[in-house]
Amino acid sequence: MPPPRTREGRGHRDRDHHRAPREEEAPEKWDWNCPETRCLLEDVFFRDEDYIRRGSEECQKFWAFFERLQRFQHLKSSQKKEKDPGCPKHGITALADLPLTYDPRYRINLSILSPDTRGRHGPGRGLPPERVSEFRRALLHYLDFQQKQAFGRLAKLQRERAALPIAQYGNRILQTLKEHQVVVVAGDTGCGKSTQVPQYLLAAGFSHVACTQPRRIACISLAKRVGFESLSQYGSQVGYQIRFESTRSAATKIVFLTVGLLLRQIQREPSLPQYQVLIVDEVHERHLHNDFLLGVLQRLLPQRPDLKVILMSATINISLFSSYFSHAPVVQVPGRLFPITVVYQPQEAEQTASKSEKLDPRPFLRVLEAIDNKYPPEERGDLLVFLSGMAEITTVLDAAQAYASLTQRWVVLPLHSALSVADQDKVFDVAPAGVRKCILSTNIAETSVTIDGIRFVVDSGKVKEMSYDPQAKLQRLQEFWISQASAEQRKGRAGRTGPGVCYRLYAESDYDAFAPYPVPEIRRVALDALVLQMKSMSVGDPRTFPFIEPPPPASVETAILYLQDQGALDSSEALTPIGSLLAQLPVDVVIGKMLILGSMFSLAEPVLTIAAALSVQSPFTRSAQSNLDCATARRPLESDQGDPFTLFNVFNAWVQVKSERSGNSRKWCRRRGVEEHRLYEMANLRRQFKELLEDHGLLSGAQVVAPGDSYSRLQQRRERRALHQLKRQHEEGGGRRRKVLRLQEDGCSSDEEDREGSTSQRADSVDIQDVKFKLRHNLEQLQAAASSAQDLTRDQLALLKLVLGRGLYPQLAVPDAFNSGRKDSDQIFHTQAKQGTVLHPTCVFANSPEVLHTQGQEASGQEGSQDGRDQMSCKHQLLAFVSLLETNKPYLVNCVRIPALQSLLLFSRSIDTNGDCSRLVADGWLELQLADSESAVRLLATSLRLRAHWESALDRQLALQAQRRKLEQEEDVGSPAVSPQEVAALSRELLQFMAAKVPYRLRRLTGLEAQNLYVGPQTITTAPSLPGLFGKSTLSPHPTKGGYAVSDYLTYNCLTSDTDLYSDCLRSFWTCPHCGLHMPFTPLERIAHENTCPEAPGDDPGSEEAASAPPQKTSALQRPYHCQVCGQDFLFTPTEVQVLILSCGAGRGYACVQPISWGQGETCPIGAAPAGGTGVPGWPGPSVDRKEEERRAARCGGAHMESQLLGGG
Repeated sequence: MPPPRTREGRGHRDRDHHRAPREEEAPEKWDWNCPETRCLLEDVFFRDEDYIRRGSEECQKFWAFFERLQRFQHLKSSQKKEKDPGCPKHGITALADLPLTYDPRYRINLSILSPDTRGRHGPGRGLPPERVSEFRRALLHYLDFQQKQAFGRLAKLQRERAALPIAQYGNRILQTLKEHQVVVVAGDTGCGKSTQVPQYLLAAGFSHVACTQPRRIACISLAKRVGFESLSQYGSQVGYQIRFESTRSAATKIVFLTVGLLLRQIQREPSLPQYQVLIVDEVHERHLHNDFLLGVLQRLLPQRPDLKVILMSATINISLFSSYFSHAPVVQVPGRLFPITVVYQPQEAEQTASKSEKLDPRPFLRVLEAIDNKYPPEERGDLLVFLSGMAEITTVLDAAQAYASLTQRWVVLPLHSALSVADQDKVFDVAPAGVRKCILSTNIAETSVTIDGIRFVVDSGKVKEMSYDPQAKLQRLQEFWISQASAEQRKGRAGRTGPGVCYRLYAESDYDAFAPYPVPEIRRVALDALVLQMKSMSVGDPRTFPFIEPPPPASVETAILYLQDQGALDSSEALTPIGSLLAQLPVDVVIGKMLILGSMFSLAEPVLTIAAALSVQSPFTRSAQSNLDCATARRPLESDQGDPFTLFNVFNAWVQVKSERSGNSRKWCRRRGVEEHRLYEMANLRRQFKELLEDHGLLSGAQVVAPGDSYSRLQQRRERRALHQLKRQHEEGGGRRRKVLRLQEDGCSSDEEDREGSTSQRADSVDIQDVKFKLRHNLEQLQAAASSAQDLTRDQLALLKLVLGRGLYPQLAVPDAFNSGRKDSDQIFHTQAKQGTVLHPTCVFANSPEVLHTQGQEASGQEGSQDGRDQMSCKHQLLAFVSLLETNKPYLVNCVRIPALQSLLLFSRSIDTNGDCSRLVADGWLELQLADSESAVRLLATSLRLRAHWESALDRQLALQAQRRKLEQEEDVGSPAVSPQEVAALSRELLQFMAAKVPYRLRRLTGLEAQNLYVGPQTITTAPSLPGLFGKSTLSPHPTKGGYAVSDYLTYNCLTSDTDLYSDCLRSFWTCPHCGLHMPFTPLERIAHENTCPEAPGDDPGSEEAASAPPQKTSALQRPYHCQVCGQDFLFTPTEVQVLILSCGAGRGYACVQPISWGQGETCPIGAAPAGGTGVPGWPGPSVDRKEEERRAARCGGAHMESQLLGGG
């Protein structure tokens, strides 16, 4: 079929080939296929305001119908002419065989309203009136045909709805909901609960229904399906609302939304007055936010007796949800699964003996071979294989593709979240005749994705789940056996469309040993964001919140301490100003801190982009890591400052390509191994962050850049109108269409891609993501921001790194001392809680680790140092990282390098010094040794002043904006809390501080050094001679570390200098036979205690004075001494030795020597800090249980024993 001609084609009317037939010509010579004729007809009938528009997909469908109608009429006319040669001739639409009696099948129930065309296309203009009338009748037949098809589909749809198992329970659900406030609807896979229950509520008269889904894609697909079934596909009665997109309007009666979005609505309006019914779907999956939502609803229902709640779940642990809501009634609906045969095929022992070896693909290949041998290729049915992770998928994929290339009966496709969207969509395409699909998937296909045509399932029995280790502060991806409920879910995928077979690669006894249900997410993930949201919603203490299954108490405590460290909670666990704002940002706490801190300086645009980039999955495809062409094309975008800056460069370069008229962003991304879908997510998230900061007054509203002349504005309006039309056409066309896969030696691709080539696109294809991007964003503003980002000055870059460093702190890693002698992949780094971490393979430093080495950066090694250890340099660096992920190794993900000395002085929560401040310890694990004590004191004083200024300015800004929002003042009132001049002055001082060059050494303290770090409480009562720069500070003795607290984070002169670091290694538990003291002792301490311990009453009856002496306590500075005058051995400090000599010289003996000690019943404040660097409570008195003594002694490394040697107490 020739394509329709455009208006420009009219210049060829003088050519006979394109000339439209004249009215006086014979009808037999009339050519309906003439391009000029079709162009003129489209001008009349297919205008922009008509039902069918020129150039649309519907227009092409009409011309295809028109050609079929022509052939049909010519065939009917020929048959009539053969029977009756004298019959009159009819046009193509004048049906000559209409029945003599009325038949509704021949009725056309519509007409076309169009202006009179004779003035424009009358005689002499190319279109005879009778031909126009015939074309109008043909158009009527097409519209009637389309309408009858739609009614036929509707009738089929109603039959399918009536055949669903839940159709018999609709009235029962409504009646139960009328009598109770909460109803549990439990239905197996395929019963129709997700699509039908909202429609039952709509038909019953409910007009404000919300249905939550755990995934965004489910919200979109369900809204479209329910809208289609309820005949409001193109209306606003059914809509969805997700993070970046919404079709909800004032007329919407049913809205599908994510659980997180509903929680945000509850945060704004706790009583949810806008809803009558809440449907919580997929509650059995036990997601973190789902469990929290159930707890919120349990508290909300007594306040809203008119609110109805429906919990929809698979038939898994129904009693748990029913009992949680006061034994709510349960409506159980059977599923519609076909019979499924379960075949157990346990692997042999030698196949699973070694965990270090790769997964053996042979059991999976045997299943493929068994299917080929047992089932003929004419029987349709695809295979779905459940594997634990991407590495296992890659192993089986290679073996299965080799088998498929031999048999030519399989198309092997992977499916996991790291694949591009285009590769994921291939699993929905159709295999050619005689060929089956073999889909290798993670548990994403267990509930999140439904693939039609699955008849066979292979269950490996394994799953990889992410868990959080609060001690090491890392995410750990581990492989586990699945639960029985998950095994049944996997089996059910084989029986959705017909009888199926499930091959389980484990024994039936293994299945019986599985846990009944999966571990709830709330018991295995970090709870920082959840606790912060709970604080923002004012739902009470997270420790006592009525969760359906409470999280581990240790996880809650860890989350609270973490939020306090980040400044989101104060000491009373109340929200701080920055915490209130962080709770409203849908990102991790560290990313939210970066946004807030960056808003103070003139760095809003780059910080928005970096924060958005760090909040989505990596845009780099997995295959691009080993592709040299992709690596070469991406190298100019890589930054030696770190991964955030590389992502920043990639996004800005992509925006520049998007802004070019001839730019092909899809091709640009493919050449560089970048997944464009992730860049669209970054753009959407960036816009959301910007709007949130503007709403909170932290960012001034952007000025809309308007084109300079009327023609440009008109052109822009036309472009947006065209984009809206493309979006509507895509939605009306049902989105992506299924393609037919074809076999290739190295894999598979779609027929369409093979015909067009790998780098070309169809001319009429629509990139709907590009259309939505241009409709949602102001491309000129994005381009301006991207252009300015390429011109960042050195000062702006230093400030940006400062903002990133403070936002990510305390997530820091220090390079290992021997990294300079290791190869790239063996570089080792240490965090405060985890040693021996490595760089993630996608990190820019993994290929260029030399930029992290101190050598060559004005470093001067100490005599005797090896491999760059103990280097005195001005350029020591730390790695700030976004996350710590452990798979086969602990990896640092998304790293940026920052200067060590200045960053630690500005960010550390604890800084300890010695007497001249030449030795500093940050957070109890990083030691800084400065060569010049005067420079050290000056840097400390400057950091004190800068930190106080920065904190004050930030608190004032956030408090003022919070007050304005509370008073609902839209306009700014009064002067700003922080003036631009103050921000500029602070920026200059920070830059000067960061540029300071002071040589120093950086090293990580060992565990033994951290245990003996502090001098302990001092007996001196007078203030020491402090450095002059600290003279104005208010000092107070530190109760546990010793020294003096200069501020809440700086402690002066509390570090030991000559502590015996190895004495604790010789300690072992020993019980004194005289006083019963049970503590860890070194051999020397044991002898000293035996010499000074008062004997039991039966051993020396005359020692009443010694027995009645109060217990003596000592400090960590005491050492064993022998008095030549009285002949006794003691543990004394140097000051106490002088007191003893004076006492003995006066003839008063030991009983008169009373060293300064703590009162009876007080706890010893001398506590050696553990590896984390924080002080611990002292050793208790003798009344404490012995097990408690051992536990506390182990925590303190035995340091408290010294406080009890003299007195035995």
